[in-house]
Amino acid sequence: MTPTTEFPARRVLAGKAVSVIALARPQRVALVGANLITLALLSACGGGGADATMAEQVGVDAGISAAQTITKLPLQKTPPTPSPDKVIGANIITAGAVLTDFEIENEGAAQTNVPFTFGQVVAVGQLAKNEGLAARLSNGTLLRLQIDVKASHPDSSVRHVIVSGVLPTLAAGQIEKIQLVKTALQEKGGATLQDLAATGLSSNVVATVAGVRYSASLAQALVAPKPITWLSGTVANEWIVSAPLKAADGSEHPQLTASFAVRWYPGLEKQARVDVAVENAKTFKSGAYVLKYDVDVDVGGRSVYAKTGLTHYARARWHQKAWWNGAAAPAIHVRPNVSYLIASKAVSNYDLSTKPAETMLATFAKETNANTTGPMTIGPLVAYMGTTGGRGDIGPLPTWSVSYLLSLDKRARAAMMALADGSGTWSIHLRDENTGQPLRVDNEANSNVTTHSNLLKVGPLPAPRFAASPYSDDVAHQPSLAYLPYLLTGDYYYLEELQFWAAWNPLGTDPGNSGRGKGLLRWHQVRGQAWALRTLGHAAFITPDEHPLKDYFTKQLDNNLQFYYDAYVVGNPNQLGMYDGSGPNAAPIGGSPPWQDDYLTWSFGYLAELGFDKAQPIMLWKAKYPVGRMTAAGYCWIKASAYSLKIRDDDKSPVYDTFEKVYRANFSGTSISHEGGTKTHPLGLLFIDQPCASQAMADWFNASSTFIWGPRRMDGYADSTIGYPANLQPALAIAATAGVPNAQQAWSLFTTRDAKPKYQNGPQWNIIPR
Repeated sequence: MTPTTEFPARRVLAGKAVSVIALARPQRVALVGANLITLALLSACGGGGADATMAEQVGVDAGISAAQTITKLPLQKTPPTPSPDKVIGANIITAGAVLTDFEIENEGAAQTNVPFTFGQVVAVGQLAKNEGLAARLSNGTLLRLQIDVKASHPDSSVRHVIVSGVLPTLAAGQIEKIQLVKTALQEKGGATLQDLAATGLSSNVVATVAGVRYSASLAQALVAPKPITWLSGTVANEWIVSAPLKAADGSEHPQLTASFAVRWYPGLEKQARVDVAVENAKTFKSGAYVLKYDVDVDVGGRSVYAKTGLTHYARARWHQKAWWNGAAAPAIHVRPNVSYLIASKAVSNYDLSTKPAETMLATFAKETNANTTGPMTIGPLVAYMGTTGGRGDIGPLPTWSVSYLLSLDKRARAAMMALADGSGTWSIHLRDENTGQPLRVDNEANSNVTTHSNLLKVGPLPAPRFAASPYSDDVAHQPSLAYLPYLLTGDYYYLEELQFWAAWNPLGTDPGNSGRGKGLLRWHQVRGQAWALRTLGHAAFITPDEHPLKDYFTKQLDNNLQFYYDAYVVGNPNQLGMYDGSGPNAAPIGGSPPWQDDYLTWSFGYLAELGFDKAQPIMLWKAKYPVGRMTAAGYCWIKASAYSLKIRDDDKSPVYDTFEKVYRANFSGTSISHEGGTKTHPLGLLFIDQPCASQAMADWFNASSTFIWGPRRMDGYADSTIGYPANLQPALAIAATAGVPNAQQAWSLFTTRDAKPKYQNGPQWNIIPR
């Protein structure tokens, strides 16, 4: 790298030019391979000062590769005179402001030259595309990092980057805390597929289907067209290459294909990770829907997965990761800075003071076992996704994912990753054979695609659309399976999982309901709209800028936001801020399920936090509903979390225009709905006559049931982590953050209520205002 104007002076040592950096005060300097990294104290980071001293000059051993161990050298007042071979190729990089930090935990014995790669979200405006990152270790050593920028914010600053490096040493049991510091952008360089092929790395998939042996090899895939370059640099290189499974006579299996994602650290001997994926996901290819086969996967000549009689469902896929030299695989856990992740707004503002209970984490470990993990399994999920009732997977993020963020516990992480791996099992994967990407429908050829089983003769799909699978998917109960795993790992497999789900969500209806290629989600149940919008927002937010589907998901989200903006903000169909089925082809509702409506309010607020500005006015309109149920005159907030509310006199009447009218319509009778049942006072007293949140109201409940009721206990299983007050919480938190009128009052009432959940036993709803 040629020194720039950052370097105020140059001296010639042994015939080679070496830069001299003026620092605010003496600092330690470290070598990373043939590169010198110097720490500059910036005034913004607490440094600065007029009495700058000259940094030491350090000779660099040109024989050390960028991936090898670095040396921390002490400051010297007089720099030594290096021999000529000690300065060849020397580059100096200035390290500046701290971006954030992360930790690497050693899960095994002492290790040296430990490769690591992870995904890092960056807040708006904090890292420019012409800036790089280095790692400051706990002992002050600076380590060169490779960054691969994937997604950017609207202001062109970096949003998501994949970070790679090699840690010199890691003691047994050590947790190394590392700061990410900004540097000048590093030269890319990088290896080629030809370089990889020359290493001798091999990987093969063999599947015996109906007595015929089919195989695919990494060697074949490396020469196949259209490889995807995922990582490129001097530390790590990764490619995704695909190949059909072929029989001995050269014939291809009509459904099955294989891909190999190879992450190679060229500076380290046999340090490469191979992620082998097998798919039965061709959209337009007819044939057997469910396949059963014997399979064996090897990496580096070593079998890493084998199973007799694996059942592979249609529109599904599985993958298996393994390292080239299994004995030398890095045994590490990269732990993110969760506070920074939350502050970036990539995830909601979960209450970091909540610490998951040990009993729950132990349960996670029991749920994540040999029977629930591996190809064609779904992790600790319910096989029938549409199962009613609250569950750990339903929420903005699943309870396993939130528990990991709050604890960084390996058991929660294992469960979270099992969900991400298992997401490939569901029969929702439609890959367009013509593009090689998850199916997009914003073109004439695909605009009539539907996966609804009652529309078998509609659209261009020649194959059956119903899945002969024990795993039944359902948009209305759809968990977020792959977003956080991709965010944290940067693994391409999880990115595609997120994209497959986002692409599938609009397709289960007549194409006219979804706008014939617009991807509208209006036809789902209210909760289905909320979760599908969340998934689409995730895909639009984090899909890399250069990915062929980036504009597609962004446009599909914009189509949806425009629909809700027109139907509700402009149309203003009711005064309550409640979803009422407005807009063409939208899902109609009779009564309002407030908890589902609250999901939708949170979803719009979260999309606004992700930076989709068109969601903000929709959220401001929608937030009137949860806030009004807590604070409006004539409506008692104890019933803000009711299961269902009558919202009009009959189907042809308009929605009530005040919350008082809603309250009287639902709670004026001798019997009222409560806690999933019907309650009547034994003496005929009317519930509506009892002052809100009073002892008299509590006495009314106590007289009508055997449960002991406090005066400020909300309806809907108030002390449950999955009860209706818990469901309400994210919507109120979003409203309070946005400054919605009366939202702070609503939040104050909510937080001073009786009978709160113990979120350490299930934290997926524990979102608080920012």
